[in-house]
Amino acid sequence: MFEVLVFVYENYYTGDSCPEPAHLERKLSAVGFESDEIGDALDWLNGLNTAARNSIGFSGPSQAAPPEPWLREPSPTSVRIYPPAEQDHLGPHCLGFINFLESTGVLPASMREVVIDRAMAAPGEPVALDDLKIIILMVYWSFGQEPDALILDELCADASERVAH
Repeated sequence: MFEVLVFVYENYYTGDSCPEPAHLERKLSAVGFESDEIGDALDWLNGLNTAARNSIGFSGPSQAAPPEPWLREPSPTSVRIYPPAEQDHLGPHCLGFINFLESTGVLPASMREVVIDRAMAAPGEPVALDDLKIIILMVYWSFGQEPDALILDELCADASERVAH
C-alpha cells in the first residue's frame, strides 16, 4: 500500500491534481501495482480525504461547505494523551517522531490528529517509522501544503545514509 501512496505523492504534486478514484485505479493498474495494493491505498486515501476535509486546518478547495470539524482547536497548554490502542499501534518511535514534529511547530494539532487517524488505519503493529513518514507526507499533501525543506529532508532522507558532523 505504501508504495502506491509514494507513487501518488510523487506523480500528483497536489491533492487537487489527483484524478478521480476510478481513473487513478486504472492508472495505478497500468503502472503495474497489484489490485489488492491499489484497493487498500484507495480506501486509505478516501479516509484521508474525509479526515482532512473534516479537520479545522483544511484550507483546500471545496465543492460544498465542509461539515463541522471533528477537532476543536486545543488550548496552547493542553497535552495530547495517547490511549493504549494508539500507543500499541504507533509504538514509541512513531510517537516520539510525532512529538518531535509537534514540538518544532511544524505539525499543528489538526494535522497531528489526521496523521494519527491515518496511522491507526495503516497496517502493521507497530507502524514502521518509515511508513509514518509517508503518512505525514500524504497528510501535508491532502492539506495542500508542503513541509519546510528541513522537515521534508527528515521525512524523505534515509537516516542510515546520513553522515554525522
